[in-house]
Amino acid sequence: MIDAVIFDMDGTLLNTLDDLTDSVNYTLSQFGFPTHTKDDVRQFVGNGVNLLFERALPQNTDFKTKNQCVNFFKKTYSNNMCINTAPYNGILNVLKTIRRNYISTAVLSNKFDDAVKNLSNRYFGDLIDISIGQSETVPQKPSASGVSKIMRELRAKKAVFVGDSDVDIKTAKNACIKSIGVTWGFRDRDNLKGADFIVDTPNELLQIIRSL
Repeated sequence: MIDAVIFDMDGTLLNTLDDLTDSVNYTLSQFGFPTHTKDDVRQFVGNGVNLLFERALPQNTDFKTKNQCVNFFKKTYSNNMCINTAPYNGILNVLKTIRRNYISTAVLSNKFDDAVKNLSNRYFGDLIDISIGQSETVPQKPSASGVSKIMRELRAKKAVFVGDSDVDIKTAKNACIKSIGVTWGFRDRDNLKGADFIVDTPNELLQIIRSL
């Protein structure tokens, strides 16, 4: 039986898209750049804040301006990331059920680390044992380093990774653990090809976790 479940955050545990879109567009407008639709931002996120702005900014934007936008966004988002964000329906029950079965839980996200820890603490509290985001010390997904770090700290021997994108599936493969793709997040089912399991509801997710 597994002894740890590692979750992606955005699009898996939390619907953060509205707040992300608002902060991205506010940043772009402050620097005089065109803004984007929510569906655009949905496709931009998932690979860290630097790549988010490489995608959101015009192609000829210089490196200095990109960095300024990234730093401005981090401050803006940190102050506005809990306005419309909420756990997906059924997620709190999933986490509570997992914990009742003495299985450890963790979050591994490509969102910057301070935001990951703050969001995890605000919405999940002690339902999550460890939360790790993008930083200089842990390479971002799909590197297996974050998974390895989490498993060491939790002393876990068998884990599964749950996420909504191909990055999460690749992370699990690189870490040599099973993956569960969820369809309620930011990517469609086609993006989850290669997952060991694909689920459409939190109840299905629980069933798979119990079977492992």
